[in-house]
Amino acid sequence: QVQLVESGGGSVQAGGSLSLSCAASRLILYGSCMAWFRQAPGQQREAVACITTIDSVPSYADSVKGRFTISRDNAKNTLTLQMSSLKPEDTAMYYCAATSGAAWCRLPGLREDEFLNWGQGTQVTVSS
Repeated sequence: QVQLVESGGGSVQAGGSLSLSCAASRLILYGSCMAWFRQAPGQQREAVACITTIDSVPSYADSVKGRFTISRDNAKNTLTLQMSSLKPEDTAMYYCAATSGAAWCRLPGLREDEFLNWGQGTQVTVSS
């Protein structure tokens, strides 16, 4: 298992920007998928962005497309989510997650049950 630790959450006004970072305890296996999920109070957890370790092609949920950017740094074993033009509806706990092997890594179609490695989450609050 890989330990994942998120950082960078906080509070921001609508239209602002935040950057989330996820540090992995070791190299993520080639072929694995890394993703950011979020869960707002009373709502189901949803995937917002993912990136494969094979070709680093990113994929986004429609709700964040054009506003969020996911990226990986293999040398540092980190995953980043740059968020801009934030909206109140982006308010949620954000989680970094990784599969333990090859997995489908495109949105839509991400299977949450394939993500066996999760961080503890970091809160993002966007005020209007």
